[in-house]
Amino acid sequence: MPLKGNPRIAELEGLIRKHQDLYYNRQSEISDAEFDALWDELAELDPDNAVFDSVGADAADGWPKARHLIPMGSQEKASDPESFLAWCAKVAHPEYLVQYKLDGASLELQYEAGALVRAVTRGDGEVGDDITPNASRMAGVALRLPEAFTGGVRGEVLLPREVHARKYADKANCRNAANGLMKRKDGVGSEDLHVVCYDASGSIAGPGPGDAGASPFADEAEKMDWLARMGFEATTQAILSLPEEVVEYRARVMDKRPSLPYDIDGLVVKGREIDAEDMARSRPERQIAFKFSLEEAISVLREVEWSESGANYTPIGIVDPVRLAGTTVQRANLVNTNLIRGMGLKLGSRVIMTKRGEIIPKIEGLVENPPGAAEIEAPSSCSCGTTLVDEGTRLYCPNPACPKKVQHRLEKWLSVLDVRDFGGVIVGKLLSSGRVRSVPDLYGLGAAELALYERMGETLARKILRNLAARNEVSLARFVAGFDIEGIGELNVEKAVAAGFDTLQKLREASPQALAAIDGLGDITAATIAKGLSDLGAEMDALLATGAIRILPPASLGPLSGRSFCFTGELSSMKRPDAEALVRAAGGLIKSSVTKGLSYLVTNDPASGSDKNKKAAAYGVVIIDEAAFLALVGQK
Repeated sequence: MPLKGNPRIAELEGLIRKHQDLYYNRQSEISDAEFDALWDELAELDPDNAVFDSVGADAADGWPKARHLIPMGSQEKASDPESFLAWCAKVAHPEYLVQYKLDGASLELQYEAGALVRAVTRGDGEVGDDITPNASRMAGVALRLPEAFTGGVRGEVLLPREVHARKYADKANCRNAANGLMKRKDGVGSEDLHVVCYDASGSIAGPGPGDAGASPFADEAEKMDWLARMGFEATTQAILSLPEEVVEYRARVMDKRPSLPYDIDGLVVKGREIDAEDMARSRPERQIAFKFSLEEAISVLREVEWSESGANYTPIGIVDPVRLAGTTVQRANLVNTNLIRGMGLKLGSRVIMTKRGEIIPKIEGLVENPPGAAEIEAPSSCSCGTTLVDEGTRLYCPNPACPKKVQHRLEKWLSVLDVRDFGGVIVGKLLSSGRVRSVPDLYGLGAAELALYERMGETLARKILRNLAARNEVSLARFVAGFDIEGIGELNVEKAVAAGFDTLQKLREASPQALAAIDGLGDITAATIAKGLSDLGAEMDALLATGAIRILPPASLGPLSGRSFCFTGELSSMKRPDAEALVRAAGGLIKSSVTKGLSYLVTNDPASGSDKNKKAAAYGVVIIDEAAFLALVGQK
């Protein structure tokens, strides 16, 4: 249900209507991807909004108006495989008819007994402009058909790329140029336009006078064959059995897209059967526009680097430079060996790259493995000499004493406690010298020896050690998370604390089965916590024995008990870890993402269109700024 009174809904309605009108009638001011982002945001906030049942209205002056024979409604959209596969699961077509989604201006050609009588632009979806004089000069428009067909033929007015580059390069793109040329009152330029057809509805007159006749095609595939027989240029189509085949087909089309004579911006996917009832809807439900995105591109995988983080080895693909979402990228996250094997990736593979908010783009699909593509070899041993373990989901060194694993734990401890100025370079030198081998060793350092290792001067060394000493009280969740147990963060431990395992001793004594019974943990996470606490028990005890660190006792019911907070963006009065500490001290919970049931999203930009703000609005989460947050925790 939409959030009543949400001003963002009204703002989105206005923006969508404005840009629809510009798209259909003038010149677009934003990209398709930006328009789709507005559309998707409104669909999330108010899925039944009336704007989804409307299209732009023609603004051309002087053309007579005419009513459509075939409804021209809006289409459902999917811009990524996950959304498309979810739609497929809902409609469950036995076969999928897939057509190129032509990126031009819609036109309906109306025939009576085989003769062209009108050519009508999209308009408001029901009534458009009759531009027959111009349409009759366009390539691909049949003035008379070889059969006595009465009905409508729908197509797209396109300007070939070659003509755009040669004659209309001053126009932003082919679609804008085509939209302007087809409505010129003097008709100049209409001869440069092509009409490619993809739909028809009507009948062939019967043999006797007054016979109503019958449809010349039984399904969507026959419809395309009929269009070609009548002399129209029909859009490219394929018939596929499985949704996954459509995803693969889209990848191949993306690969050849730059070489096509016309612009396309995706695929139209529907069932093979003709569904007149669905087509009569203002927004048909059983067909979808499976769009391309500015966040997708085709490239070639040239080599694979293995990024080391602690004990883990993560494959990073080096690809041919390609533009993605306005930036040139050359690296892609390959995630793990399962992905490499599952996709059949090789050196030389042509691949689909995506960038949907990630810092490093991902390889999402394989287009093809050309001849000569070479196998990707994963490393087999760690620099410490230990044979690596390949579990598919991760490749790692199992040696608990591996120097890389120890360094990562030290860096994690300093990061979780937000100890400033104590960077990885210093940690590396202390570790390689043998002076520091575990977390407790950090607390035995003196300013003079620290300055010696980094040659930083004793003043800075004393400042670093003061920063370390200042973080002398930590929650149980932060204490455990700081020891870098694989895959275990503060949120995992907080769930255990909330379930009653609120001291280190209770956590250690808890069986994996007891931990697994906690909502949100599960067998694997529970086993990992139990094993990590066992393996690192001696080091934890040694740290507590120094007296430099004290685990805070379990929080009693505080003013924020039962309420949860998620932070996004920067705070002006404090660092985020300090704000999160205030929440925990008051009995509240910290969440890393916006989910249903979250109490507050804290941001200094409540009007932002960020993903977290959108989700918070959709879930009914209260969005507050820093001042309101400080008031809640009694700091103002």
